[in-house]
Amino acid sequence: MTDFRMVFTKYDGSRHWHETLELLGEDQHGLWIGASSGSVIQRGDEPPITLPQPHVILIPAEPHWWTVVFNGPQETYLEVYCDICTVPVRTDNQVTMVDLDLDVVRRWDGVVEILDEDEFEIHQVTYGYSPEVIASARKAADELAEIVRSGAEPFATAYKPWLAKVS
Repeated sequence: MTDFRMVFTKYDGSRHWHETLELLGEDQHGLWIGASSGSVIQRGDEPPITLPQPHVILIPAEPHWWTVVFNGPQETYLEVYCDICTVPVRTDNQVTMVDLDLDVVRRWDGVVEILDEDEFEIHQVTYGYSPEVIASARKAADELAEIVRSGAEPFATAYKPWLAKVS
């Protein structure tokens, strides 16, 4: 097993969510990392949280303003959780990106929605997002919501073999 770090920061450089996962492999969709149930994730310096569900994360092969988490079968109310962020940067066994608040989710019942619009509005002022960052994040969220709704890969079944490796 090869450990792989996922590190989100906020726009001001402060630590946000971070987690050590297992490097699973790569395919045409990108880099897959994952963790079994009982893995630990932490936000900033807050106490760690133990996750009840296995999950895999896709870092897209093409430069996109998002990453995506696919959760194990109905352990949470969300099947798909997409973080809108700056284009992820990979160095050795770590990927880093800046969280831009907006999230695209698909619930187990198939409903797709964009979350945290209010947080995105507040942080534009608090962190001083540039006009380019605001436009890129908004565009990424809107386009990604449509892709997830359409059922296109990797949001249909491409993630399932990767999730099976950690389930």
